[in-house]
Amino acid sequence: MVKKRVVSNFSNFKVMFLTLLVAIFLVTIHFVSAVEPTGASINAAAPQTAPNDTASSNPAYGGNITRADFTGYSTTRSWQGYFGNVTGTIQLADSNDKVLYNWTLANPEGEVYASTNSTITWGNIQCFNYTSTGTLADDTGQAGATSRFGINLTTLETRFNMSSDDVDGVNETFTLVGAGTHDQFFTASRQFDIGECWNSRIFSNVGLGESNKYEEVLLYEPATTSLIFTAIIEETSVLGYDGGDNDFEMLVLENGHGTDTAATTYYFFVELE
Repeated sequence: MVKKRVVSNFSNFKVMFLTLLVAIFLVTIHFVSAVEPTGASINAAAPQTAPNDTASSNPAYGGNITRADFTGYSTTRSWQGYFGNVTGTIQLADSNDKVLYNWTLANPEGEVYASTNSTITWGNIQCFNYTSTGTLADDTGQAGATSRFGINLTTLETRFNMSSDDVDGVNETFTLVGAGTHDQFFTASRQFDIGECWNSRIFSNVGLGESNKYEEVLLYEPATTSLIFTAIIEETSVLGYDGGDNDFEMLVLENGHGTDTAATTYYFFVELE
């Protein structure tokens, strides 16, 4: 009877040990299978800006009055634009970046991300909220949804020395939200439904805001209080503002007001599908 009890206890121990090993294995598999945006290599050309228009003239005569209506254009001091193409592969690699296999993408899908922070906790990602409280309380529970406690529109525009009545402000630029305003997309396994986040459409070759072309979305990450500009990559050939076949176009904030001539450094990430 004693021998049977020992065997039985040993069998129970084996079952418990194997169960523990399976649980550890499953947790490990779940941990390492997470896919996040990765830092992107960038080959950037020299920045360009619009040329100054030639000054018009009109003769002035003593004792006369002339009505003069003017049309002029000024370059924004709040935004920098980026556009271009995306190349790359989907790969299967280990923690030492040794590649077991990869797949070249002829027409990549996914997103291009830009942020002033080089490190993003992608699992926390959420939609930027113009009317969040700005208290910076723990907001990680909103991952995949909309920020509640993060920085808001007022805080963001103050960071970049913008006034609430600027015609090129954030909410005057990213004006779209709701059904049909941007495609569904995924960031680090977080799903964002059609039109869930504030977004804008950057110009194509025919001008303003063609539906489903050059969509840019505002995302937020609470751990680093990061605004993340997110351009949805165009899978099929789309002519951009310059008539070129651009995979993406995007705007990012920059403070060029007053005497501020310093550059703002942005870090770029891509997520390919």
